[in-house]
Amino acid sequence: MIDSLYIAWRYIRYYRMRTAILVACVTLIAVLPLALQLLLDESEGQLLSRAQSTPLLLGARGSALDLVMNSLYFDDEAPELISMQAADEIDATGLAIAVPLYARYQAQGFPIVGTALDYFDFRGLEIAQGRQLALLGECVIGADVAEGLGIGPGDSLMSSPETLFDLAGIYPLKMQVVGVLARSYTPDDRAILVDLKTTWIIQGLVHGHQDLASVRDDGVVMSRTDLNVVATAKLEEYTEITPDNIDSFHFHGAAEDYPLTALLALPNDERAGTILRGRYLDAESRYQLVLPGEVIDGLLANIFRIKEVLDAVILVVGTATALALILVFALSLRLRQREIHTLFRIGGSRSTIARLLAAELAIIFVFSGVLCVTALVVVDQFSGDLVRSLFIG
Repeated sequence: MIDSLYIAWRYIRYYRMRTAILVACVTLIAVLPLALQLLLDESEGQLLSRAQSTPLLLGARGSALDLVMNSLYFDDEAPELISMQAADEIDATGLAIAVPLYARYQAQGFPIVGTALDYFDFRGLEIAQGRQLALLGECVIGADVAEGLGIGPGDSLMSSPETLFDLAGIYPLKMQVVGVLARSYTPDDRAILVDLKTTWIIQGLVHGHQDLASVRDDGVVMSRTDLNVVATAKLEEYTEITPDNIDSFHFHGAAEDYPLTALLALPNDERAGTILRGRYLDAESRYQLVLPGEVIDGLLANIFRIKEVLDAVILVVGTATALALILVFALSLRLRQREIHTLFRIGGSRSTIARLLAAELAIIFVFSGVLCVTALVVVDQFSGDLVRSLFIG
């Protein structure tokens, strides 16, 4: 058998290109379904872990999936907005703590998430560098943001406009980075966390202006009386919050009307959660209270139905490839008739020739097996990052 392996090894080394193609075909057919299963298992684990750790989620009535994906994974598609009044209503029940979320804007491709300090405690987020949020215009960034942009405490980050041409005249906000979160291997690693009021500043609902009482520029002040000062369009709106201008920022309208994308509802216990859910079962209500775990279970059911189709396609392709390999070997035997005839003439038996061919196949499958295992180890090693960047991130 050693002799057969040696001759087979010399033969496949001579036909390197053909051997490489055969090894690649066998490896791909084996790796594709196994790697897909690894990625699906990892995505299922990440999605379910995040969803099941979130008790209840309140948002505007509509697509529950859009609501969950935006609120838990900071997807680009923002759901219909609700108001701060919804948070006041939940707090008034005494059944749960309402943690507001406003995930609508971005900065250099990373989501800006406006929330309260309760969010950090709920998600178990810790500051690895710098400090916690304290003032308007400050932000704490996730580990992936810090690594991807190469920034940290003391640097600044500019919000991105929603559209190329902002007809509302809302200027980008220059935010001060005061902290970097410890890596949590969750979507929070890709988030820029700010105070709610900071997101409202980005939207233009909270303004900061020059102190008109001290302005003497006739191009800025249209008219002045003892009771009122009227400014022109040249009045400067701040795009950066500093100690010198922070006191000038002020709200327009009632705080309860300010927008949110969702609320995390953290019930006191299971009974309180059940009672709270019952209060939002009315189909006429403008709000919906969903269990993120149930929503993600439905999503995964659809994903696995798609996987069944992919498995069928891979099976068909694999079968075709296997038949092609058989055809290649059959044609190879036809081309090697003179070689086989020579082996017969020097005393080789049919079993000897069969061992030589079997040895060639064994070597090819061994190479394919090694490559397959190596590829699966690499996929498994980086499956978490791949899922977060390709499917969740």
